[in-house]
Amino acid sequence: MTALADEVAAVEADGLGRVAAARSVAELRLVEQELVGGKRSALALLNSRLGQLDVEERKEAGRSINAARSRVQAAVADRAEKLAAGERAARIEAERLDLTEVIERRHATRGHRHLVTQARDELEDLFVAMGYEVAEGPEVETDWYNFEALNMPPAHPARSMWDTLYVRLGAAESTLLRTHTSPVQIRVMQSQPPPIYIVAPGRCYRRDTPDARHLPVFHQIEGLVVDRGITFGDLAGTIEAFTSAYFGPNIHSRLRPSFFPFTEPSAEFEVSCIFCEGRGCRVCSQSGWIELGGCGMVDPNVFAAAGIDPEEYSGFAFGFGIDRCAMMRHDIDDIRHFIANDIRFLEQF
Repeated sequence: MTALADEVAAVEADGLGRVAAARSVAELRLVEQELVGGKRSALALLNSRLGQLDVEERKEAGRSINAARSRVQAAVADRAEKLAAGERAARIEAERLDLTEVIERRHATRGHRHLVTQARDELEDLFVAMGYEVAEGPEVETDWYNFEALNMPPAHPARSMWDTLYVRLGAAESTLLRTHTSPVQIRVMQSQPPPIYIVAPGRCYRRDTPDARHLPVFHQIEGLVVDRGITFGDLAGTIEAFTSAYFGPNIHSRLRPSFFPFTEPSAEFEVSCIFCEGRGCRVCSQSGWIELGGCGMVDPNVFAAAGIDPEEYSGFAFGFGIDRCAMMRHDIDDIRHFIANDIRFLEQF
């Protein structure tokens, strides 16, 4: 019994040393096979000699062999985890591709805000100076906030104006990535009583194919005014004040009749071509005007959905693309430049 116990201890000690010395998972598996893997393994051969012992000695020796096997297997498992992690890290490092675009410079330079971010900040500052507050809301919205509260019930034809991206959450087509920032207007009207003077900038999502004028992710800013005695003239004056402040004193605006389900009456607003100042050029197709966004007086149904009495209050809303403003102001011909991460383009602004 003493001789067998000494052999078990020796096999275990030797095995633990070989496990710790293994330098790869493959080498470790070979060691494991030799120690505990099969009928010809070291501990299995010791186990086959138990029959030579009497009953009590056999029990004690069996417990000793099983305990040694458990310790060896635990050591193998721990070493395998560490070796696998090391091999995985080495493989990832070996397969890593450095796609960083680097321009050598004599001196390190700091980055700056993206052009779209610059445009958003400037627009926010402009409207804050006009007395507006900045409001924000979630980018994942419910169908009610994005459509129904804006006078577009289910199956309404106007919904086809927005190529919607739905989220797999709740009932089918009940949750979506907002197609405009108009849901923020509803949330604000629900959360505070008039008077309301807010602008809502943010990301929007539509199932558009990327081209020179469209991206599935774009940026929009919308404004909302709700107060007593608000008229269409106030809307026209606000659009004109914004146009001259952002594009320059020689640029003006005009309104053309249009349709939006959440405003009545509705209008498209155009601004003088900033390149020819209204004289006519290739950019404005010789018309002297460039379409920028939509606007109108808030529909009474929208007020009712938000819990505001349309008999007591009136208001207007407007919205336009932040990306488009930046494109017009800097004569950028393709909106995809904003997401290409080309340093040669980005460092110009």
